[in-house]
Amino acid sequence: MSDLRRAAEEWLAQDPDPETRAELRAILDGGDDAALADRFGARLEFGTAGLRGELGAGPNRMNRVTVMRAAAGLAACLPPGGRVIVGFDARHGSRRFADDTAAVLSGAGLRPEVFAEPVPTPVLAHFTRAFDDVVAGVMVTASHNPPRDNGYKVYWADGAQIVPPTDTEISAAIDAVGRVDELPLGTAWPVHQGADLYLDAVSSLHLGTPDPSLSIVYTPLHGVGRDVLLAAFDRAGFAAPAVVAEQADPDPDFPTVAFPNPEEPGALDLALALARECGADLVIANDPDADRCAVAVPDAGGWRVLTGDEVGGLLAEHVLHHTTGHDRLIATTIVSSSLLGSIAAAHGVRFAESLTGFKWIMRAGGPSDRLVFGYEEALGYSVGDDHGVLVNDKDGITAAIAVAALAARARRDGRTLLDLLDDQARRYGLHATAQLSIRVDDPSLITTTMTRLRAAPPTDLAGHTVESFDDLASPSDGLPPTDGLRFRLATGSRVVIRPSGTEPKLKCYLEVVQPVHGDIATARARAASELDALREAVSAVLS
Repeated sequence: MSDLRRAAEEWLAQDPDPETRAELRAILDGGDDAALADRFGARLEFGTAGLRGELGAGPNRMNRVTVMRAAAGLAACLPPGGRVIVGFDARHGSRRFADDTAAVLSGAGLRPEVFAEPVPTPVLAHFTRAFDDVVAGVMVTASHNPPRDNGYKVYWADGAQIVPPTDTEISAAIDAVGRVDELPLGTAWPVHQGADLYLDAVSSLHLGTPDPSLSIVYTPLHGVGRDVLLAAFDRAGFAAPAVVAEQADPDPDFPTVAFPNPEEPGALDLALALARECGADLVIANDPDADRCAVAVPDAGGWRVLTGDEVGGLLAEHVLHHTTGHDRLIATTIVSSSLLGSIAAAHGVRFAESLTGFKWIMRAGGPSDRLVFGYEEALGYSVGDDHGVLVNDKDGITAAIAVAALAARARRDGRTLLDLLDDQARRYGLHATAQLSIRVDDPSLITTTMTRLRAAPPTDLAGHTVESFDDLASPSDGLPPTDGLRFRLATGSRVVIRPSGTEPKLKCYLEVVQPVHGDIATARARAASELDALREAVSAVLS
């Protein structure tokens, strides 16, 4: 413990933040060894997603020292004089972290530029890609994490999140950083006003004819998406969505939701209540940094929240309807629905699968491919036109416009988005997906379980033969290795199991494929039953 106290005292001596200094001094003076070990016994690791963690003092927390070290490490990996765009959301500390980043980058001889106000993550990603002399972008955000968290994402000059080995190079450079109070700091840098560059680009997309009479309810979930989304909808010719008043303004405490994630149960309750009240045609939600998009539609007197795979399939065909060329590529991840491959084959375009995460989706395919659409099941979509995708990352704002344009087109034809889903089921088979998460108290159980499954994979699941088993740590399909297992069943069903990258749990992605002969409701009921059986079988295998 003496080593931890010594490290804490050294941290105190260089910490520029009076709040975290006071927090750490109280821990030291109070002899709280557990709190000290929690903050100094480990550190936040910089990876392809950058940094993300709870706010507080010490190397295992997000704070000004951690951010300044990260900025100094990033600066060491960038060409001298390079231009860096810095954005931030409305979370606790985000603006201060953005300014600290700019000060360190400027002191290192780079040319940082910071947004004047909080912006959605896709705006930062687009700005990073839009200028030839930009070498990197930094977005201070923890996306849809709990209020106590913050994070730090790094984009490269192409506007995409970094991948190996860039992350390890930056991490090594961070390790070499000395005391932050000895870093040279700049004091002034250019400031970006507004998101017009991004909005101009969104306006140039050809995503279909708007319907000003389409009634839409929207919630930014206390995040930063509202103003940019409303401006984008106005430019696209849609009526302004009705915004959930209780969740309209940015609020880092996210007071109306347990978790500010549109995938979480209850997150859309206020939006659905407003939709029922005003008789809306569509509900759209962004997560707090507006890079994800959730969709709900009327269904038999109630409302149904569409899955990410359902929206992904609908948007893929919508984009293909508005683009041309055999070099078009649509891409998704190995844990998303296999429906996208069938759609690509039917439309005569190229298809690619990637590892999980948009950093990989954006790099799917080859140099002759033109990526026009990519998605992942976790409500992330990148939408494009004949020039390719607009943003080299997930973008909940252009996805929202594309969904509205698709809903408007369906409405003109006397159809609904649910009708379009039924059409896809009849054409390609019904692809029903679900997730199963197994949380553990002891993280070593995850490694033990993965080792056991590799050594003795199940030969059947839910009474169906496992036709093939792929250890994704040694892939044979050209993908980079990852810690995951994939099982394909004789029925066309599929299971992918992988450890979570952020939490102590195993994540299982289940897919059932049912041919549709006759009544679609019967097929859906049958698929739901098979998913339940598959969920029970996988749970039993993992227990």
